[in-house]
Amino acid sequence: MTHSEQQYKELFTQQRLLIDGHATEVMNARREKAFSDFCSTGLPTRRVERYKYTDMQKMFEPDYGLNLSRLDIPANPYNAFRCDVPNLSTSLYFVVNDLFYDRLLPKTPLPEGVVVENMARFALRYPSLAAEYYGSLADTADDGVTALNTMLAQDALVVYVPSGVKVERTIQVINILRSDVDLMVNRRVLIILEDMAEAQLLFCDHAADDRHFLTTQVVEVIVGRGAQLQLYCMEETHYKNHRVSNVYIHQKADSRVVHSVITLHNGETRNRTDLVLAEPGAECQMLGCVVADRQQHVDNNTLIDHRAPHCTSDELYKYVLDEQAVGAFAGKVLVREGAQQTASQETNQNLITTKEARMYTQPMLEIYADDVKCAHGSTVGQLNDAALFYMRQRGISEKEAKLLLEQAFIGEVIDRIQVEPLRDRLRYLLEKRFRGELSKCEGCKLCR
Repeated sequence: MTHSEQQYKELFTQQRLLIDGHATEVMNARREKAFSDFCSTGLPTRRVERYKYTDMQKMFEPDYGLNLSRLDIPANPYNAFRCDVPNLSTSLYFVVNDLFYDRLLPKTPLPEGVVVENMARFALRYPSLAAEYYGSLADTADDGVTALNTMLAQDALVVYVPSGVKVERTIQVINILRSDVDLMVNRRVLIILEDMAEAQLLFCDHAADDRHFLTTQVVEVIVGRGAQLQLYCMEETHYKNHRVSNVYIHQKADSRVVHSVITLHNGETRNRTDLVLAEPGAECQMLGCVVADRQQHVDNNTLIDHRAPHCTSDELYKYVLDEQAVGAFAGKVLVREGAQQTASQETNQNLITTKEARMYTQPMLEIYADDVKCAHGSTVGQLNDAALFYMRQRGISEKEAKLLLEQAFIGEVIDRIQVEPLRDRLRYLLEKRFRGELSKCEGCKLCR
């Protein structure tokens, strides 16, 4: 066991009573197995196929502080933070580090039966649902980071939409990292959409303080029969932030899921998405958009698991890398035996603007059924010199020409976002990002 792994093993054994004392029984019941799995597997190394592009040992080696005593973080994000997407009326919630901020909740009520709250309250109201779904998708034996998160997480954000309920207003969750010391945060999210339910969720990650942060995040998403979910995740942190996010999505018959991952500002990011099409007629669309420069590192690893016939998946990830940035994409589509009439398209396209930037791409298909339509591909290229010359001949400066080409390249991903105000906002943020501006949300006081 390495030093990185040993420190977390000792932390858990020495602080077990404190960890359990500030958590619910539902979460505590999963810890022992998670600890056993972590001791067996440890943190992933680059020898593990799904982690070969990111050094997890190095990321977890520093001695970060943890708020295991659940000390109150002095903050009133509603007064300080304004991250509403213009013209998009959202139900706005905050998570400060890994604590759900419940002192002041949105004034606009949610539809009857819809719940957005922490696990402590949800488990009291719906103990059977909490016990059934928490930890049901996130296999601690399969992933050391998932095991570590399950060991240490003390609360969770829960979004629950009961059968047949349609949530018209987008639910927006702002994750704020705030600390006066270097901090490790273990965030947990559980999303449950029952049969025929509909919801749009927007998660935004921000870092409010100039400290080193290490965030582990495990998101479990259960999508019932005929349910429809749009899940958008956007990261706008800073170069001192290290983030590992594992998302597990399980779709039942005739469900529809759109999952978008957008990285605009970061330090080192590693996203894993495992999506299972478990019953016939399920459809998913997975979108990724990455803009990175300096020495930023963004690694997206995806698995779309077709387990049933008549399912459809469409995946598109695009990267724009500048300066010494490093990008990685490894996407696998698995079509199991019996998953006939599967339709799947996987595309990864990348734009490298300097000689120093690096991109690693590995699209994969693994098919065990014969009546399928599946395709995959990837490209890595530079800005088109002929297009740059053509634009400069017409009076457009080299900087503006480069900006226009980059925006056009990444625009295909943004155009597929179905929420129009969010789509317009992202175009604005991307333009500022390409211009080298900080792209702060209008009215935000925390990041200034």
